[in-house]
Amino acid sequence: MLDIRRVVCPVDFSPVSKRALDHAAVIARWYEAELVVLHVIPFMPTIFGFPASVDTAIAAADADALIPELTAFVAEAKTMVSATQMMVRSGSPAVEILHYAAEVEADLLVLGTHGRTGFERFMVGSVTEKVLRKAPCPVLSVPPHSGGQPERPVFGRILCGADFSEASNRAAEYALSLAQEANGLLTLLHVVDWMPDKNFAKYPQFDPEAYRQVITREARRQLERLVPEEARNWCEPDLRISCGKPYRQILRIAAEDQADLIVLGAHGSGPIDRMLFGSTTQHVVRQAPCPVLTVRA
Repeated sequence: MLDIRRVVCPVDFSPVSKRALDHAAVIARWYEAELVVLHVIPFMPTIFGFPASVDTAIAAADADALIPELTAFVAEAKTMVSATQMMVRSGSPAVEILHYAAEVEADLLVLGTHGRTGFERFMVGSVTEKVLRKAPCPVLSVPPHSGGQPERPVFGRILCGADFSEASNRAAEYALSLAQEANGLLTLLHVVDWMPDKNFAKYPQFDPEAYRQVITREARRQLERLVPEEARNWCEPDLRISCGKPYRQILRIAAEDQADLIVLGAHGSGPIDRMLFGSTTQHVVRQAPCPVLTVRA
C-alpha cells in the first residue's frame, strides 16, 4: 500500500475547491495522513512601489482577516481528519502552492480545476495547469461537476491509462492502492495510437489486422505485469486495449464506464515533456467527467 503521510489541498473558497477538499479529506482519512488546507492570497509585492515592510504588513492583515472564513470552510473536513492544519500565504498562487508542497514534502496535492467566475476562473485554471506540470508530487485535479461525497466511498470505478513508461507504471501503483482503499473496480487501459486502416491501402503487402493482433497481445502481457501477485488476492482488474487517439479513447471509456477517477502518468517539465503532457494528460484533465490523478515517475 502507498505511504501517503501529508495531503495538501489549496482552496479559494469556491464550490469546486470545497469539492476538492471533500476528496482530500477522504483520502487523508483512508491513509491516516495529515491534511493541510492552504489558501494563497494573490499578492504582488511592491506593485505600487511601497516599501517591502508595507507590503508585508498588508499581506499579514489580509491573512488574519481570512482566518475565520477559512476555519468555517474547513470545519467539515476536520470532523473527518483530526490531523488538519490551515495555512495562509500570499504571493503568486502557483508559485506558493509549489513552494509549499516542496517545503512540507507533500505526498499528494488536491485542487479544483476551476475557480469562481470570469477572470478568476481563468486564473485558477492557469494555476492548476502550472501546478500539474511542475508539482513535486502526484496531483489530484477535481472538476466542478465531479461526484463524490465524504459520507460514502469515492473512486468506486477507477480507470488507469497505461503506456508502460516509468511514470505510467507508478500511476498503476496508485490506482491499485486507491482501488483497494475504496474497494473499487479497476480498469487498466492501454491505447494503441493507431492510424485509420485506409492509410494502409498504399501498402498492399502489409496486413494491418495481423500487426494489430501482435501488438495487442504484447500490450495485454504488459498490462498483466502491472498487477502484482499479492494484488490478485483482492483485485481482478479489467484489462483493456483500445486503438485511436489516446486522450480521446481515455475520455470515451471514462464516460461510458462512468469512472469516478482517471489515473495517468505525467512527464517532466522540459519543453518536450510539456508537449507530451499537453497532448494527452492536459486534454484529459481539461475535459474529464471526473477527477484525474497525475503521477510522475
